[in-house]
Amino acid sequence: MDLIGIDLGATNVRVARILNNNIISVSTEKIENSASPEDLINQIRMLISKEIEPSVSAIGMGVPSVVDVEAGIVYDVQNIPSWKKVPLKKILEKDFDKPVFINNDANCFVLGEKYFGKARGSSSVAGLIIGTGFAAGLIFNNKLYSGPNCGAGEVGMIPYLDSIYEHYCSGQFFEKHKNIKGSKLFELALENDEEALDVYEEFGTHLGNALKAVLYAYDPELIVFGGGVRKAYPFFKDAMYRSMADFAYKNSLDNLTITVSELDEIAVLGAAALVLDHKTQN
Repeated sequence: MDLIGIDLGATNVRVARILNNNIISVSTEKIENSASPEDLINQIRMLISKEIEPSVSAIGMGVPSVVDVEAGIVYDVQNIPSWKKVPLKKILEKDFDKPVFINNDANCFVLGEKYFGKARGSSSVAGLIIGTGFAAGLIFNNKLYSGPNCGAGEVGMIPYLDSIYEHYCSGQFFEKHKNIKGSKLFELALENDEEALDVYEEFGTHLGNALKAVLYAYDPELIVFGGGVRKAYPFFKDAMYRSMADFAYKNSLDNLTITVSELDEIAVLGAAALVLDHKTQN
């Protein structure tokens, strides 16, 4: 199957052509956060035009926002203030005469893992993005669950300590609470810097508390970590598990698998997986 997968991120938009589950080519450009909806849509159009071929059957797109999945209307895109209500599905279907499927980035992530990665064969999955934000995509009984308002899995917004989980369980923790960028902290940890390792220890404790909330709410059989912070997993893994040790239902912990995504191009693959999932479920 020949597909287009689009990832609209905080700083870049990436458009990939995916043929028979393999990425053939990718076009990427930086975006201006202050751009008007029209300018950014034109930029997306141009990148799609570079990648699309007559053989492409459909387009999938992931966005960091809430989406009316049926109508394909994108609301309040993070880091793009001008995108308040954009009927993106209607616009792109008119432009390219292909079916277009749009969902938020966490939902795309978990579908990408289901069709291309670590979640293949699992029927109950929480795909947790740990990057600049903290959110989950959810699969129940082999079906993506977005909620009626595309708000399911927004665990980062749950109140925690003096703030919310996202401020303690994403890259924001390192900058807000430790005054260091995550990339620099990772470099120091690789050199066995003791202070850096202590920061990851603290981070793992907070993340373990968040995972308990995920387990109480959703009871998945599998949790897959995505996002840039996942690469530091060896540094916070032990503290995370210690933090989870007091979870009330031991059987749930015994039956839980936690793993890390190995797909660096999961964002565009996950967007394309929206098309595959539509075909599977319909």
